[in-house]
Amino acid sequence: MTKVKIIFGDSQNMKEVENDSVHLVVTSPPYYNAPFDFPDLFKDYDEYLNTLRNVGKELYRVLQPGRVACFVTQDVRIEGKLYPIVADIIEIMVHEVGFEYQEKIIWKKPEGYIRISRRSGVLLQHPYPMYYYPDNIYEEIIIFKKPGEFDRKRVPPEIREMSKIEIHKFQKEKWYLSVWEITNVLPSNKWSKYTAAFPEELVERLIRLYSYYGETVLDPFLGTGTTCSVAINLGRNCIGYEIDLELKEAIEERIPKRTLFEEIDVEFIIREDAKRLRTLFRERIEKRLHNSVQARKL
Repeated sequence: MTKVKIIFGDSQNMKEVENDSVHLVVTSPPYYNAPFDFPDLFKDYDEYLNTLRNVGKELYRVLQPGRVACFVTQDVRIEGKLYPIVADIIEIMVHEVGFEYQEKIIWKKPEGYIRISRRSGVLLQHPYPMYYYPDNIYEEIIIFKKPGEFDRKRVPPEIREMSKIEIHKFQKEKWYLSVWEITNVLPSNKWSKYTAAFPEELVERLIRLYSYYGETVLDPFLGTGTTCSVAINLGRNCIGYEIDLELKEAIEERIPKRTLFEEIDVEFIIREDAKRLRTLFRERIEKRLHNSVQARKL
């Protein structure tokens, strides 16, 4: 039976998860105070980095030796200042937490879904040097390994076969490259109205490439539940942490009660440190949009 445990609470404390019990981490941390996703979630950048530091320590504790943690993230520009999130996460996870830096993959989004914005359009109005502000069409997948060796020989033959990667798909979709071209979750998607969701195809590749059938995948920033939804469909167990209790309904909708072959054992835990953030974010975003419109009229 596939087991799913969803904890509504702060993943800086993963007391519900035993040491060395997780086989893979797949997550996308909140984008630091992104104005239309997580406005003013953290009081400053130091608090943001300290949150990632504490979560990283917990991930190191619960992950089995030799297994990996995958972070989907990107630098964020707030009011003209670019914050080096990718570089800082690497610095923290390697030099403070103790992970080994194993891999970086670029997730490139289709250019067709990018329109010239107010940012890149500046050059059209001022076609001169020093007016160049490009639109971003990629994110980075940074992969860390917990020191130790994974003994592949201990995987039962039947599990190896059930976890086999389809070579035709691997070659056709060019998984072998360090640049993956995958369509992002579009604004019309029902889940995008809640949070900055990452595409299921991205999660599927990481789970297939770094875990075996029946193993446990953990996401410390679950959002609307993409990681757990994909993990279940691939025959993996899943543990997810989400601090925003207002996302519970969305997560419940995405977690199936059963697959074609078995029932799903789902446990929801609501801790005292869970928060209600989505309504607050919507109010802040609407206020920001209103102020922006008023500023343009002046």
